[in-house]
Amino acid sequence: MVGQGKRAEAMRLLEESGSVDLHLESFIWTRALGYDLTVAHGAGPLRGIFMSQSDLPRLARSGLTASVQSIATMPARTGRGRVKTLVDNVRRLRRIIDSTPGFSVVSDTGGYRRARSRGEHACFLAVQGGNAFEKDTDLDLVEDGLVTRITLVHMSDSGLGRTSNPLGGLFRPRGLTAKGAGLVSAMNARRIIVDLAHIHEQGFRDALDVHDRSLPPIVSHTGVRGVHDSWRNLADWQIRAIADRGGVVGVFVHAWALAPWHRGAGVAKVVEHMEHVICVGGEQCAALGSDLDGLIVPPSDMRSIDRLWVLVERMMDRSWSEKRIRLVLGQNFSRVLADVRR
Repeated sequence: MVGQGKRAEAMRLLEESGSVDLHLESFIWTRALGYDLTVAHGAGPLRGIFMSQSDLPRLARSGLTASVQSIATMPARTGRGRVKTLVDNVRRLRRIIDSTPGFSVVSDTGGYRRARSRGEHACFLAVQGGNAFEKDTDLDLVEDGLVTRITLVHMSDSGLGRTSNPLGGLFRPRGLTAKGAGLVSAMNARRIIVDLAHIHEQGFRDALDVHDRSLPPIVSHTGVRGVHDSWRNLADWQIRAIADRGGVVGVFVHAWALAPWHRGAGVAKVVEHMEHVICVGGEQCAALGSDLDGLIVPPSDMRSIDRLWVLVERMMDRSWSEKRIRLVLGQNFSRVLADVRR
């Protein structure tokens, strides 16, 4: 009974905090394998490793109020092919979500509030890989301004800049290119959230140099080097830079980047990374960006989105105040959203 009461308390906090997951990649499996987002899936043949970690029915049970659904860019396509594919994929994902009872696609604070008032799970749409846009005006091709956030660089170099991935960043200068700087400015003008996950450190600096100082940038899904020194994780100066601009750092649940050889990388390690973000950048800087279904290996005690209550229990185990839990689960991102997309 004690365990059940604790879980109920965790679910209450999830539901009342306006909790948001800043990064889910489930749609990539719909595109690649026909993965049906409207069906509740089990752990699959890989037992929740790499994929089969989220879908709309499990999201409905998760306690999350909202999620950011990512559309990854295929770099092998031609420039115009990437733009056309993105426009088609935005329409496809929107149809899937809007046709599912209890879900709706939203793009700003007003839409989010309306979805919550109806008891719906709000889905924001994001692009991972700004090279989906051949030129700045391509940003206007996405219907109804539905792209809320763009991750500038993904796992490979592009005409925008260099990735932090040591296997994908071998031939391009480390900084942001002029084209990348132009995209940042164009996103600021259209009030699209700039996401600095995956970008090389020099590109990170360059992007902040050209970013409108009145708007907060974010890092949607990452770990931190202060807990585990991985190429995929942020240095303390990067956390401070995001905090100084009023942005948030979303911590993911990728065990291989949370601890050496993922030893001891249970959900408690996710909370440890969040605590380091808080230590460096303050309570208003930390958020959740799980990266589930993004070819990651989640901790064995949370390989499905509907087990987010375990994360909240670990926060409670570490004596987090209810105020801190609410900030990290949703209020911090809601502040950013209001600052950029009123």
